Amino acid sequence: MNKLKIIGFDADDTLWENGLYFRKAEQEFALMLRNFIDPDSLHARLYAVEMKNMPTYGYGAMAYTLSLIETALDVIHSAPNSSKALSQGKIDSGIIERILGLGRGILSHPIELLPDVESILPVLQARYRLIIVTKGDILDQERKLSKSGLLPYFHHIEIVSEKHEENYRDLLRRLDVAPAEFMMVGNSLKSDVLPVLNIGGQAVHVPAASIWEHEQCEKPLSPYYEINRLGQLLTVLA
Repeated sequence: MNKLKIIGFDADDTLWENGLYFRKAEQEFALMLRNFIDPDSLHARLYAVEMKNMPTYGYGAMAYTLSLIETALDVIHSAPNSSKALSQGKIDSGIIERILGLGRGILSHPIELLPDVESILPVLQARYRLIIVTKGDILDQERKLSKSGLLPYFHHIEIVSEKHEENYRDLLRRLDVAPAEFMMVGNSLKSDVLPVLNIGGQAVHVPAASIWEHEQCEKPLSPYYEINRLGQLLTVLA
């Protein structure tokens, strides 16, 4: 801890709510297609489409919306009672409009900061350089950062397509710090903890209420910290 110079924070579901809005959108999506498929089967179909599209679309609300549309087209076209939504081989435009509305809803939701965020950042800023390391759509992440009111606390913002070991190594080289002088704080073991430990950094896991399947992984063997809420980070640093 005496060597620590920079603390990195994940953004979505670490500093503010995010996954909650995607889960609510999927619940509405399931209601929209309830005459064609049950919610569990729909979830599996949607996840498969998201994984297929990820190399092309990446993460974020816009990528998610495109995957919702593709899943709906696939489900409705393949359903025995597809005639209810099809007219001359075309999907009812009302369904597409409703799906686009789900995407707009995710993009326009207010920023809801998670507990302790506003109280802990000023304390940490007085002791360390703070940065954000997040992945997703650049425009969406920039919008959320701006609306959050948290930008003054951060020395650097890094928006990446993925969080791999090489991304972190490159970031630390540009910030001119050694891995041992860096700590990453986030809700994902796969993205925020494991790659940082693998390059010799420190990591703190703050589990979210639920975790997307894509971010799930086995617990790392290397030691790391786990806290229930962000305010407990001060105890870790002490």
